Amino acid sequence: MATDNYVAYIGIDWADRKHDIALYDCASSTWHQSVIQTRPQDILDWVNHLRARYGTGRIAVGMEQKRGPLLYALCQYDNLVLFPINPRTVANDRKAFQPSRAKSDPVDARILVELMQKHQEKLEAWVAGCPQTRALRQWVESRRMLVGEKVRLTNRMTASLKSYFPQVLDWFEDKDTFVFCEFLEHFANLEAAQAATPEQLTHFFQTHQVVRRTAIARRLQQIHDAGPPLTSDVAIAVPAQALTLALVALLKVVLRQLCDFNTKVAELFETLPDAVLFAALPGAGPHLAPRLLVALGEERARFTSAQAFMSYIGIAPVKEESGKKRWVHWRWSCPIFLRQTFVEGVNQARRFSACSQVFYEQQKQAGKSHQKAIRALAYKWGRILWRCWQNKTPYDEEKYVDALRRKHSPLVKHLIV
Repeated sequence: MATDNYVAYIGIDWADRKHDIALYDCASSTWHQSVIQTRPQDILDWVNHLRARYGTGRIAVGMEQKRGPLLYALCQYDNLVLFPINPRTVANDRKAFQPSRAKSDPVDARILVELMQKHQEKLEAWVAGCPQTRALRQWVESRRMLVGEKVRLTNRMTASLKSYFPQVLDWFEDKDTFVFCEFLEHFANLEAAQAATPEQLTHFFQTHQVVRRTAIARRLQQIHDAGPPLTSDVAIAVPAQALTLALVALLKVVLRQLCDFNTKVAELFETLPDAVLFAALPGAGPHLAPRLLVALGEERARFTSAQAFMSYIGIAPVKEESGKKRWVHWRWSCPIFLRQTFVEGVNQARRFSACSQVFYEQQKQAGKSHQKAIRALAYKWGRILWRCWQNKTPYDEEKYVDALRRKHSPLVKHLIV
């Protein structure tokens, strides 16, 4: 056991209301079990007790959290070296020696200590990294959560409108906009919309940044030709209208917050030295470029190869072999948000990169589905992005095409020069 670098090893099995702790004292080779509450004061008292006992000696702390309240509370103490350990690793280790599958929090805390003692070289200590990058990660993930909330509210609002006012859904292409929300607030049903004069409707659209005369004329004609209401039953229409207006109010709040989040993400992204590199990626744009920057981070030594990066992010497939059987499948355990970011970025790149589009079409012609073709393209882009990131060189399509020519790649003959 490698106990010479630390004065103690601590395993913490965290929960919402309590944390079970297993402590191994390296000097006395003894174990101590304890339980602390999750309140900040209780955690501070426990850390102060460790300081009184071990002074400034380094302590290895294992936990089943890579992010979360407990890690945020402990990362501010320099003498605590944090080791986030995958819960599956703990579960598999427990099952290996307890076939009965019996489980308890104190046992899991002790397993965390044993994993750090016996397999420390395979575990990666938590490193704080650049504060701006960590902040950007929080901002982009929170923004993506708000986007999901926007989609959920828009879908529920659409479903509600279909029950009493379906015509309005044809008048507006985008439902997640302020103009659509405020149109429903001004004209809550078909009768209200048709009772308005053309001048009133025109004024409404012009004051909501709809400036194209053809678009205004088309909507006026659609409102005029909308026909009768779907139903005149007040037992259906009135509650549905009330629900729609309630959803509209919620959606407007989310849209305003998204605007604020977009501004903050853009400001923070511009302060990072790698912003130019990721902004140059085809199709990245103001939303995907910060997310891709967060996916790789600023520490170049973190991923020693493109394969290591793609395995971490979930792009590289997994190969399983047993006897004569061989099975290749999609990587199941990975940071879902980061993989989603990369796949969305690759899909967008097809619109701005001729090489990406040609490669995608070749995959489709080979009989692959859209998702398989995108995964193959993502694997290709993983190597490109890793190299650009390592060399701190923005992506250049012309240089990439020249490299393909030198290698006599079959992609080149399909490119329109």
